[in-house]
Amino acid sequence: MSKTSPRRRAREFAVQALYQVALSESSVNEVAKNIREASDFGRADETLFTAIFFGAQSNQAEYMGIIRPLLDRDEKDISPIERAVLLMACHELKAMPETPYPVIINEAIEVTKTYGGTDGHKFVNGILDKLAAQLRPNDPKRH
Repeated sequence: MSKTSPRRRAREFAVQALYQVALSESSVNEVAKNIREASDFGRADETLFTAIFFGAQSNQAEYMGIIRPLLDRDEKDISPIERAVLLMACHELKAMPETPYPVIINEAIEVTKTYGGTDGHKFVNGILDKLAAQLRPNDPKRH
């Protein structure tokens, strides 16, 4: 069993929750409750999960407006997992400046490798590189 950090677990659960809301009739609160009841949720950073899931969900129209011009395909052709990862990372880039953008991008790539399609991580990486440049142009780590 691999050692996954509580923050990575929180991001994985946030992506799962965003995915579930997008593909089901369940309410946001119902999905959050179900995710929190998962057997291994106790090993996740609950504060981070809550911030990412509810932040990305409530701002998804705005975030997709930022992401859409960066896409190399029609929005409807993005897998639901890739869309959830992009929303998660967009929220972190925009609303959580305390997290360095390279960490956000790396975590998004790793979550996509775990849950997404074969080359989904390459697609996500390309979009997030552009998104980070746009949302954090003055980030001291950007060279």
